[in-house]
Amino acid sequence: MMLKWFSLGLAALAGAAMAVQGTLNAALGKVVGIWESTLIVHLIGTVTVLLIIMLGGIGFCNLSKIPQAPWYAFLGGVLNVIIIYAVVRVIPQVGVGNATTAIIAAQIITALLIDNLGLFGMKRYLFHYTDILGILLLAAGTRILLN
Repeated sequence: MMLKWFSLGLAALAGAAMAVQGTLNAALGKVVGIWESTLIVHLIGTVTVLLIIMLGGIGFCNLSKIPQAPWYAFLGGVLNVIIIYAVVRVIPQVGVGNATTAIIAAQIITALLIDNLGLFGMKRYLFHYTDILGILLLAAGTRILLN
């Protein structure tokens, strides 16, 4: 049970970090441009992960397993570019709160579909009536927040 709460706390931290990251990316995009900021963010992320691997003594031995990954697993990098570009473009126009509301609503609905269909090698979790109710309440809340 403690692991579940830790995991949910870590997920909440990731959500908060996403809102701050989007804000920072948008601020950078205003100065250097949308595509340039997308590149800079990815370069800084790449250097950060490289330092963690090197300084953490993790090593690169798992890179030999790259051929074992399904082709669609590599699309995450492409999606990351789309995400950063969209966030940098949208936040200055609609605000952090509205952008994050739209992001979260779409993210939850997509996640439920992935769970229900067991897509991309994920364990399948069937819809329950509470999931439908949750989506309806999410839609209503999103509509209220986007005014």
